[in-house]
Amino acid sequence: MNKVWNLEQYKDKIAIKDEFGKTITYNELDFQSKKLAENVSSRCLVFSLCRNEIGSILGYVSFIQNGIVPILLNSHLEEGLLNSLLETYKPSYLWVPKDQKAQFSTMTVIYEAYDYILIDTGYEKNYKLYDELALLLTTSGSTGSPKLVRQSYSNILDNAQSIVKYLELNDTERPITTLPMNYTYGLSIINSHLLVGATILVTDKGIMQKEFWEFFKSSEATSFGGVPYTYEMLDRLRFYRMNLPSLRSITQAGGKILPELHEKFANYAKDNGKKFVVMYGQCEATARMGYLPPEKAVEKKGAMGIVIPGGKFKLIAADGSEITEPHTTGELVYEGKNVTLGYAECLEDLSKGDERNGILETGDMAQFDEDGFYYIVGRKKRFLKIYGNRVNLDEVDRLIKEYFNAEVASTGVDDHMYIFVTDNNLAEPVKDFIVNKTKLNPVAFKVFVIDNIPKNDSGKILYNELKKYYAE
Repeated sequence: MNKVWNLEQYKDKIAIKDEFGKTITYNELDFQSKKLAENVSSRCLVFSLCRNEIGSILGYVSFIQNGIVPILLNSHLEEGLLNSLLETYKPSYLWVPKDQKAQFSTMTVIYEAYDYILIDTGYEKNYKLYDELALLLTTSGSTGSPKLVRQSYSNILDNAQSIVKYLELNDTERPITTLPMNYTYGLSIINSHLLVGATILVTDKGIMQKEFWEFFKSSEATSFGGVPYTYEMLDRLRFYRMNLPSLRSITQAGGKILPELHEKFANYAKDNGKKFVVMYGQCEATARMGYLPPEKAVEKKGAMGIVIPGGKFKLIAADGSEITEPHTTGELVYEGKNVTLGYAECLEDLSKGDERNGILETGDMAQFDEDGFYYIVGRKKRFLKIYGNRVNLDEVDRLIKEYFNAEVASTGVDDHMYIFVTDNNLAEPVKDFIVNKTKLNPVAFKVFVIDNIPKNDSGKILYNELKKYYAE
């Protein structure tokens, strides 16, 4: 049996505490996870509809510890998209919040625990699962896409151990949830903290809600993680003025944070005896690949950092050669035991073995400096050709965001760039600004004003959803 955690060693220590005061100890988590698994007939596929709740984490732990393969999905996933995934993957069981029972009224409830129910779907188990397959997660840009990342037991354990090492985690930690657990970054926080016997504080409340901070303070949270958007919101909340004596560290991943925000939070941490850790990762590498040591957070503003313990980075030039000179852009390639098995797009793919052999071409363009610290400069595919000139869309977004302090997303097709903003007063100024910066024909640029920039659970922009505004 491929277990990831040794839960019983932490005995009566509280493993999870929710905002309503409910708790579950490590012994109880171990016992309940075995009990849940007894109701599942064999190694099979389960859809787990996730919330930041005790029952949701219990299900995840049970499935991983007992050789059952979960697909983690947001419990708020639109019904049509969920039905499409059900039809594609035909899971043997569902583990869902009790209040969503009516949605599956034609199926049979066979077990209940911690406000979650186990449902027998009635689908025949006529599929084969690769022996090392532990978990399936949606890729960060997807909603109801059938494309899933296949993670192994050793992927999960190796990455969690590496995170424990570089963040120096121990059983006194009390991380509070700020990210969905079906998102690789949010899940990595759970994985690594369960490994060391910490107490995970779970809440579905967000950082813009008063109840979140009340729970934070009353439970003496020691850390939280956030994507760039989280830190933009914290900046608006004047986070630096909050009195949070229990807070030890804050982590950031899920995309590149604006350099001036990086500097603000790095200085806040330095001045208040806390750690600010910028990290880099992808679902395809289980979670983490790089991190910026907190003592370098101010000095190396804008850097993603260095490779995690046990991993290797290299940069590959367009001609396939390895880059050895600092400040030279190439595609970042990562090697490590946490590189996942590959993708699945249908039920038959779940029998596939390891297709990556520990090597991941990240699709991110990067540079390193004289000290060996890496900087992400854009995505390999986030480029347009405008009248023969190569334009980096990530760079366009960054320039507009920094100059106008506004939400923005740019996309398009060659010779046509479409820029989306949420402020009507910015339409003309943004266009003039980019025309001036690029020195390209104004005809190539069009600015759309929309109510909200569409984002996924992790705060990443859903560029595909913008196509409806300009696609013919």
